[in-house]
Amino acid sequence: MKIHAPLWLVSIAALLFVAGAQAAEMNKANVVRDYTDKVMPANQQAYEEGVKAYNQCMGEHGFKYKWTALSHVTGNVYVYSYVSDPVEWADFDTMHETAGVCDSVWRSKVNPYLKSETSAFMVVKPELSHMPEGLDLGTGLIDVTYFKLKSGHEAHEMFSSAIKAITEAAEKTKWPGHYMFSMVQDAGPDAPDYILVWPAKNWADFGNQIDPPLWKMVEEVYGKKKAGELRKTLDEVIVNSSSHVDHYNADLTYTPSGG
Repeated sequence: MKIHAPLWLVSIAALLFVAGAQAAEMNKANVVRDYTDKVMPANQQAYEEGVKAYNQCMGEHGFKYKWTALSHVTGNVYVYSYVSDPVEWADFDTMHETAGVCDSVWRSKVNPYLKSETSAFMVVKPELSHMPEGLDLGTGLIDVTYFKLKSGHEAHEMFSSAIKAITEAAEKTKWPGHYMFSMVQDAGPDAPDYILVWPAKNWADFGNQIDPPLWKMVEEVYGKKKAGELRKTLDEVIVNSSSHVDHYNADLTYTPSGG
């Protein structure tokens, strides 16, 4: 995991979804939806004005769900992501029904300036995450790493077990680094399988090295031999990864009245 994202966390697996596992998640408020937009540089200002008009329409019609806007500040910087707060699956039915009144605004004021748009669902995985209660991911910088694993259930299980062991060590030692894993679902053939995020208040915070470093912390808990085995496991199942930094964009964030 990177401090910011070291090479040991370089991807996650093509996950085999089973009906029982999905059913177990159905009634939990742990599902996030993401829309990621790419725009041409010449259209950036018009695009942002269109998003503001859409948000205004949503507010006027009492849309009650928050969408946090993130501007990509490394990698392709003409990219924006919009992320819902974690909700239950059924809430997306309500979102679809209540947001429809503003679809025409999006089509007329935003679509003309879009180069492309992708959508994905992400299921937050608390057992693979080390996050303090109440930490807000949406007010500063977020270091985002996409992971893809070898295909098959075994690779997923190996990866998940290794990450869980590392997270248990972080919890046991109250390690000061914080991170969150989400499992990507129904995002298309080129999508990552998992996403890792590291929050930072600002660039100074982003550049701070965590003490002790992650693998030193793992060695202190499990010993050097097991730490090496965990690293080897991750190397075996990881196919590729990519990362970028996002910045909270207050101007394009939709916050419902009273939120």
